[in-house]
Amino acid sequence: MSNSTSSVNTAFYITTRPKSNPHFNSTSSRFITFTSPNHHTNKPWNSWRSRRKSFSHVKNVATDQQSVAAAEQEEQGVILRRVSKSIASNIKYHAEFSPSFSPEIFDLPKAYTATAQSVRDEIISNWNATYDCYEKTNMKQAYYLSMEFLQGRALLNAIGNLELSGEYAEALSKLGHNLEDVARQEPDAALGNGGLGRLASCFLDSLATLNYPAWGYGLRYKYGLFKQNITTDGQEEVAEGWLEMGHPWEIVRNDVSYNVKFYGKIAMGSDGKKHWVGGETIRAFAYDVPIPGYKTKTTINLRLWSTRVTSEGFDLDAFNSGDHVKAFEAQANAEKICYVLYPGDESMEGKTLRLKQQYTLCSASLQDIVARFERRSGSSINWEDFPEKVAVQMNDTHPTLCIPELLRILIDVKGLSWEKAWNITQRTVAYTNHTVLPELLEKWSLDLMQKLLPRHVEIIELVETELLSTIVSEYGVEDLELLEKKIQAMRILDNVELPATIKEVFAKSEVSAADTDINEILVKLDGISNKVEPKDKKKNSKDKSSTKKKTFFKPDPKQPKLVRMANLSIAGGHAVNGVAAIHSEIVKEEVFNDFYKMWPDKFQNKTNGVTPRRWIRFCNPDLSNIITKWTGTESWVLDTEKLAELRKFADNEDLQAEWRAAKRSNKIKAVSYIKEKTGYSVSPDAMFDVQVKRIHEYKRQLLNILGIVYRYKKMKEMSAKERKEKFAPRVCIFGGKAFATYVQAKRIVKFIVDVGATINRDSEIGDLLKVIFVPDYNVSVAEMLIPATELSQHISTAGMEASGTSNMKFSMNGCVLIGTLDGANVEIREEVGDDNFFLFGAEAHEITMLRKERTDGKFVPDPRFQEVKAYIRSGVFGSNNYDELMGSLEGNEGYGRADYFLVGKDFPSYIECQDKVDEAYKDQKKWTRMSIMNTVGSYKFSSDRTIRECAKDIWNIEPIELP
Repeated sequence: MSNSTSSVNTAFYITTRPKSNPHFNSTSSRFITFTSPNHHTNKPWNSWRSRRKSFSHVKNVATDQQSVAAAEQEEQGVILRRVSKSIASNIKYHAEFSPSFSPEIFDLPKAYTATAQSVRDEIISNWNATYDCYEKTNMKQAYYLSMEFLQGRALLNAIGNLELSGEYAEALSKLGHNLEDVARQEPDAALGNGGLGRLASCFLDSLATLNYPAWGYGLRYKYGLFKQNITTDGQEEVAEGWLEMGHPWEIVRNDVSYNVKFYGKIAMGSDGKKHWVGGETIRAFAYDVPIPGYKTKTTINLRLWSTRVTSEGFDLDAFNSGDHVKAFEAQANAEKICYVLYPGDESMEGKTLRLKQQYTLCSASLQDIVARFERRSGSSINWEDFPEKVAVQMNDTHPTLCIPELLRILIDVKGLSWEKAWNITQRTVAYTNHTVLPELLEKWSLDLMQKLLPRHVEIIELVETELLSTIVSEYGVEDLELLEKKIQAMRILDNVELPATIKEVFAKSEVSAADTDINEILVKLDGISNKVEPKDKKKNSKDKSSTKKKTFFKPDPKQPKLVRMANLSIAGGHAVNGVAAIHSEIVKEEVFNDFYKMWPDKFQNKTNGVTPRRWIRFCNPDLSNIITKWTGTESWVLDTEKLAELRKFADNEDLQAEWRAAKRSNKIKAVSYIKEKTGYSVSPDAMFDVQVKRIHEYKRQLLNILGIVYRYKKMKEMSAKERKEKFAPRVCIFGGKAFATYVQAKRIVKFIVDVGATINRDSEIGDLLKVIFVPDYNVSVAEMLIPATELSQHISTAGMEASGTSNMKFSMNGCVLIGTLDGANVEIREEVGDDNFFLFGAEAHEITMLRKERTDGKFVPDPRFQEVKAYIRSGVFGSNNYDELMGSLEGNEGYGRADYFLVGKDFPSYIECQDKVDEAYKDQKKWTRMSIMNTVGSYKFSSDRTIRECAKDIWNIEPIELP
């Protein structure tokens, strides 16, 4: 058989007998001619794209513009019909010969799977070309490691990026189905929870679109986080079976797998090297998900790891003897690693499972990266070149074990010295920080890590010694109090004895600062012998006769020994970035100030971004068409700075009318969805006021619902005429998941549901106010709700949200924001203009003082705040006891009390700002202008901009466009 890539027509006999779809194949059997999916280079839609781009030949021979347009339209129609016919045949082929479903019926689930497999054919062609290009050029590649990738549905995004939306719609129409109905059959991939995972997915889209050589690495969770049901009792969690009907986008790589070890012990081998022996070994298998770029052949890869053991792990003797549980024990222990995203960690078993997850991600990914480096290097491997070919980005601290794992591979497996391995690791790895809360920085039990990963603890101890040596070099020993303070703040191991070489600095009870020879000490610190001058020598110098009492770092036996993962990330990498301007400043000035003072060049800001493809172009086609029309180009999808063209039309009545019509169309879709999912009917004429994100106290959904309760109370106190004059009609929509063990967050969900149940049934209030909690919020729900939103709430306590990405998505879609000066809100407000952002609340620099004021008993709550709490306790929202919830807002100190997130402090400012929202919304011309200006100002928040900055400043990679 010829291996030629010329078009090959293959005839196959189709015998399906559809029962519900007469358009699929009305005859009982017939021959269909099909262009084989193995010959992608000559698919009709490839030639169609090239022909469309080179259509200028028509213009060269035609003088009449109308004739040109007519000829062009006719030719495009011919090509579309030809391509859609080929696509329809491809879909039929997969319906018959990729049998994920029974052949008797071509219903929507089967249509989705066959369509996805058809799209995947085209993607795989580009994926293979991209992979081949990277292998041949051996260029530097970035690897993005994340515990979460919140991808959402892939079908519409993929065919949109391939520029085949019209063709697939036409093809499915011929087969008796609607493209949108087919796309809705796809479950959201349950690989993430919130902004961290969605950011990672946006980054992959931009990396592919901009032709950067990069891959993502994650875990293939069987059940994800959980599926959220909303009942009268609040949130109910059930397993999310997103894989039950198969996942047509993934490619199983049975040839790519790596051993991952746990437990065991360290033994010295006859070769004089340390060996990690014994313990438990599982196998990580690769599943690849191709990520196509927009209007480019570049298709990068998201490699997900699934865990199991080989057949040797099945205890056949135990099974035959009747001990079936024991027979499957090894397999069960391996598989559960990838069952659930963020398993509950209140038990030791839960903590162990989480640490296993993190190490599996790091170990399998690093082994894969190293293997790729070695293969591309051929016979001349130079490990010094590793950082010149590999960049590893850790998305938060979850992948921090990359640092000791890479060191382990380089030292124990590849035989490099500590000095070389340490230098290579520091030049390779970088860290993105996602929290400004020191108490939320990840810390692991040293005892647990010692038990689970004994070799890595040894390596972390070496990293700690290296770090402490640097601190002593930097600050000297003249001021031992200063040195102690720096070591306490910066060391990796907390509540642990200092290394012996460092303890010598503090060994004597009285040390003369003037007589201390820093260079003698440094000689003992891992061979460092270069003379240094202590930092701030004049400031820290003491009189030669003065003495200091010795300082001890004695562990407290009552406190746990911990490994500070963020400190390890900073010490082991070459770059640390925050994700918004205010966040990065807090990181430098507060959270990691000591590190920043020692290594200022390591710290950067990379404000988050979101892909404009998914978050405007595909999820909001009505608005996209308007933007293209009024900017005169579709290139804004790749260059969002072109959105600035809308600025000069912001007051144009025609644009405003089209803008409002698009928003109303999206609201009508949301109305239908809300009715389907909650049973509540809402009016599309009311303002859609939305807060959708992870349920957490610092995000202050509680402030929002308290404001709604206050609004409801005031409505009840007014006549029908008065309330209609004062309040704009609103549909207040909430969505988001509370972590299963986060009791207070689940109380908030329950309270929102109870308030909604009361208000939504109040005929006196009617459509003037509705409260909706949308269940199981995910990317697909966001794609429906965000285009319909008019007011978007981002009201976290100032200084506590690292950035946020949903605020960017809402702003892109013309939603007006109400919020605090927190995270990316600060930069959004700067770009859209103060007049187009509703600002309230305390600022970040005031928070510490305000909390102290509360602790000192000096806080005087606003009467309106007291009023709303009393109203809730009156029983108006049912017989449920809200004492715990309201009690968290009261008192001056204590865990779960004292209003740590300043809801009471910001409440008066918040409700006064909401009055301004009502007033603005009544002037629809003004409101529409504000909406347009939010879309204009969102140009800065494309993930394309973020990726370009990361590629240049952190990864040092260059784009490469496939031929």
